[in-house]
Amino acid sequence: MREERRITLPDLLARRAEEQPERPALIVADVGALTFGAWDRRANALAHALIDRGLPPGHRVGLLFDERDWADLAVAWCAVMRAGCVSVPLSTRLAPAELRHALLDCAVTAVLHGADVTPPEAGEWRATLAEPEGDDESPVRRGLRPGDLAQIIYTSGTTGRAKGVGATHANLAYGVSTHPRRRKLAHSRHFLHAFPIGSNAGQTMLVNALDARPAALTLPRFTPSRFARLIESYGAGTVFVVPAMAIELLNARVQERHDLSSVRLLGSTAASLPPAVAAGMATAFPKATIVNYYTSTEAAPAQTTMIVDPERPASVGRPSTGSDLKIVAEDGSAAEPGEQGHVWLRSPAGTRAYYRDQRLTDDIFQDGWVRMGDVGYLDQDGYLYLVDRESDVIKSGAHKVSTLQVEAALFEHPAVAEAAVVGVPHPVLGRVTAAAVVTRSPVTAADLRTFLLDRLARHELPSRLLFLPELPKNHVGKVVKPRLLDLLGNPDASL
Repeated sequence: MREERRITLPDLLARRAEEQPERPALIVADVGALTFGAWDRRANALAHALIDRGLPPGHRVGLLFDERDWADLAVAWCAVMRAGCVSVPLSTRLAPAELRHALLDCAVTAVLHGADVTPPEAGEWRATLAEPEGDDESPVRRGLRPGDLAQIIYTSGTTGRAKGVGATHANLAYGVSTHPRRRKLAHSRHFLHAFPIGSNAGQTMLVNALDARPAALTLPRFTPSRFARLIESYGAGTVFVVPAMAIELLNARVQERHDLSSVRLLGSTAASLPPAVAAGMATAFPKATIVNYYTSTEAAPAQTTMIVDPERPASVGRPSTGSDLKIVAEDGSAAEPGEQGHVWLRSPAGTRAYYRDQRLTDDIFQDGWVRMGDVGYLDQDGYLYLVDRESDVIKSGAHKVSTLQVEAALFEHPAVAEAAVVGVPHPVLGRVTAAAVVTRSPVTAADLRTFLLDRLARHELPSRLLFLPELPKNHVGKVVKPRLLDLLGNPDASL
């Protein structure tokens, strides 16, 4: 057990390559597969090349790849860490301004990128992953100390400019096992996801590729039909999605055209599943256990998990093994069961921190605890219920309105495919609710308001409804609410 506490992810790759060199670790649909042996050899050769290039320990290296290049990203990611440097994974789905911000914010020394990618001007040099020259095959393990910074991941930036979150080797490797019998997801031969490179969810999938029994299977660009076809053709036993993907799968009714019976575990992350969506997924995947994971880029690997339960449809669960959870009231005291307050999570692993932003770090990270930026409460049994993002709670007159609760009510209408709620200015009440919806069948604003009368209090009812062909989302599938505010804040744009 002590050895597992000290192990790093590059060490784990070396172990898997020694035990199972020809076993596929990562399969990119329509592109190819990467075995553990090839992953280890390529990462080690690239680490040698980075050191030979003069890259000093501790320097940041941007990793800019398209999702078709997951294998190259995996190689570069482990190589940078083996060279004692810090990886900064980024997806080509990001806007050029977002890429420039990330690369300049953490002052990268170099950028490794895909062959078809033109990176922004940043760092001292840029290079693709051509096969390195040289015959030195000695294992590289420069400065792989558990407490050293290993990676910086940038947040999704839905509420402002993306922030770089630094994680140590100990944080990234928390919970991994070197013992073959203790590997995760043992019920599967493949686990499937379509998360973007550079996201916290994508990072977790890379760790799973090293630590789990099944091979990682990834789809470069998510479409419901293609995703369902991969489940069927590979017999995937485990599937990971974000709520936006779950909604698209249900809207496309993929279960009517594809055999999804192989799925035994369906995990949703990045945001809580609306209860109506969770129920729909349970119907579409009848043999699967539906699990909601609640964490953040800042808090990982701390998380809560919830097996979707009709008795607690809105809960995001209780802390997973080793994690701690608390609700802090406005006066700083521990909230009583049922009392709303700020949600905090704590991990037994080394905590993360904002890179080069001590002021914000001190505000969000305190004594091992991470403030999640959410308002929530615990029931008598310790199950967590989210009320809203702290920044999204709508103060309307004397009331506080949860956008999550209004969205959940909208999702119950059979014609509503997607919904998002924000607060818009009001001359008397300060702010009132406004909703944007995407429909799967015709429905009028009057019909929706009538439907909501039995489900929401009057102060919760949307004052404006806007019908859109699609909701504005970022590269990880989260709704960008500031864009909705621009639309819903215009009275002429809504009904």
